[in-house]
Amino acid sequence: MAAGEPGSLGGFYFRFLPQRTFSSLNTREVTSRLRQWSMLGRIQAQAFSFDQTFQPYQKDDFVMAFFTDPNVIPNLQLLSDSSGQWITLGTEVKKIEAVNVPCTQLSMSFFQRLYDENIVRESGHIVKCFDSFCDPFLISDELRKVLLMEDSEKYEVFSPQEREEFLFCLFKHLCLGGSLCQYEDMLKPYLETAKLIYKDLVSVRKHPRTKEIQITSSVFKVKAYDSAGVCYPSAKEHEQTFSYFVVDPIKRHVNVLYHCYGVGEMA
Repeated sequence: MAAGEPGSLGGFYFRFLPQRTFSSLNTREVTSRLRQWSMLGRIQAQAFSFDQTFQPYQKDDFVMAFFTDPNVIPNLQLLSDSSGQWITLGTEVKKIEAVNVPCTQLSMSFFQRLYDENIVRESGHIVKCFDSFCDPFLISDELRKVLLMEDSEKYEVFSPQEREEFLFCLFKHLCLGGSLCQYEDMLKPYLETAKLIYKDLVSVRKHPRTKEIQITSSVFKVKAYDSAGVCYPSAKEHEQTFSYFVVDPIKRHVNVLYHCYGVGEMA
């Protein structure tokens, strides 16, 4: 079997790109929002390049090759469950899971229905509601109902397919935040931050003939297992602990967006 064909891990070699920084996570405004949402110091993005053409059907081989690559192992960062410090993987990955995440949205008008359905007022204020719990999250406004409560009448504002979209996932992750998240009263900080990160991670191009903007990236939500069980993004599973691989087949780059749920930096 030739390198790069399905079933062969020999096809992909990776290089860490430390010079590729993600300004969307580092601006002063975003940093202060991430602090408020208890995500600061627990979320980061890293970039790697690879050397072969990539087709989405190769995702499992690609991700497995990534986790076993000698240039990835000492550079891919994750948070230690025990110390809370950033560490590298340091364990042998035996198995991976890579779930396709649709990535088709080209505009933030996707969220206009939050205004139309009176989840957010025209002023941008998120409509409050009586407190309830959807473990482990406190629900104190209509936005969180839409994100979490399947039996709420507003849940259907987004279809099951739309909820899988990468832009929706990013937005939801920011809204839910870390374990000491202080929620926003206004929608704007969530939308702005989701847009900045999305634009930073996802590649687009103009179709040469139709001149239409197209998204060229493929996105996967990734987990890795060692002999003891899940080892990445964390041995402790949580809805807010995630790693997304955003693969640009033209530039041959993969952007890794990582977050581990917990108490973010305070000061």
